[in-house]
Amino acid sequence: MSAVVALAIFSVAFFFIATEKVDKVKVVLVAAAVMLVFGLAPGAEVWFSQHAGVDWEVILLLLGMMIIVGVLKQTGLFDYLAIWSAKRSGGRPYRLMVMLMLITAVASPFLDNVTTIMLVAPVTVVVCNRLHIPAQPYLIAEILASNIGGAATLIGDPPNIIIGSRAGLTFTDFLVHMAPIVVVIFVVFVLFTRVLFRKSFQYNPEHVNAVLALQERRAITDVRLLVRCLAVLAVVVLAFSLHSVLHLDPSVVALVGAGLMLLVSRMDVTEVLNEVEWPTLVFFMGLFVMVAGLGHTGVISTFGDWVVGQVDGNFFGAATALLFGSAILGAFFDNIPYVASMAPVVEGLVAEAPDERTGQALWWAFALGADFGGNGTAVAASANVVAIGIAARSGHRISFWQFTRYGIIVTTMSCLIAWLYVWLRYFV
Repeated sequence: MSAVVALAIFSVAFFFIATEKVDKVKVVLVAAAVMLVFGLAPGAEVWFSQHAGVDWEVILLLLGMMIIVGVLKQTGLFDYLAIWSAKRSGGRPYRLMVMLMLITAVASPFLDNVTTIMLVAPVTVVVCNRLHIPAQPYLIAEILASNIGGAATLIGDPPNIIIGSRAGLTFTDFLVHMAPIVVVIFVVFVLFTRVLFRKSFQYNPEHVNAVLALQERRAITDVRLLVRCLAVLAVVVLAFSLHSVLHLDPSVVALVGAGLMLLVSRMDVTEVLNEVEWPTLVFFMGLFVMVAGLGHTGVISTFGDWVVGQVDGNFFGAATALLFGSAILGAFFDNIPYVASMAPVVEGLVAEAPDERTGQALWWAFALGADFGGNGTAVAASANVVAIGIAARSGHRISFWQFTRYGIIVTTMSCLIAWLYVWLRYFV
């Protein structure tokens, strides 16, 4: 009975989030509170267990990167990059989109997709404002590119970190097994965006000429401050890249980087904290509690047990179910808590596999489905929520369905190609 109630609360909350009839932060706070009051979420444990409650690793990573971005914004760096991007693309909409997607996809595997979005999205907003074109299509394309690109490495997408830890997979394992298919899917996606966003490409010669006449170097307001901040950012990026060597959690790196950025910039802390997307952080906390309720009442494990029960020796069928099932469920439940809840189920399934190759295929199918499912809806991945928050704050609001109608198409395309890849590489 408790599972039915928890699922009902989650479904109602998701309805209000999707229809945007009520502010999504209010929705998740009320839903989370109801689950806690009625004992559907795991009580005090929800605040202390990474896998059964609020994932503070994600919250603190976001907080640290928001502070870093807030300081960088004051240097004029984003204006500089925006003008540079507009000039390099000649103001041509599709060329500009491809450039921004390529930057996003290349950076995401090494910075993680959330961090990349937080650095690229402000640049996108500025360049679109300069060219007097809507930023929404470009931001949506970047979100989709970040979730695709982030799937390539252990640290590129938060679910991969969870899967790597549970399955004992290394950074090299992800490069060998995930990167090839990620490159293929990204190339297909770039070509597909020409059609997907064709109605959004606007070219305004007068605004383009005005931007091309600008001197990007004049956008930098304080060169000495910029140099100090870029030095700190370089250290942060290096620490992210050496995650498997340093054994430092990304959240620790982000918070240390934020502290150093505040020290070297000597900026007013209150001014910088005003740049933090507090509603986004609160939304994540509420969403984690809601998903914890589904895990605590057995909704997610029941589904996982059902999947295991359907295998009956058909491990290609199991891989198919994991890939498409993870994409569908991850799209609705946020792929981080979903992966944390389902990882033990997949581990049990892998234990039944006849050989190591088949067992690995199940893990990769699980990772591909969860990562690409992050593009499914506006709340399916951390990068989505963060970018949509940045868009709303800058006056380029992206609605739930505006994102989701593109996300569903790209997720379907990605999963079909990934499914073919899993079949050819591990079962043929």
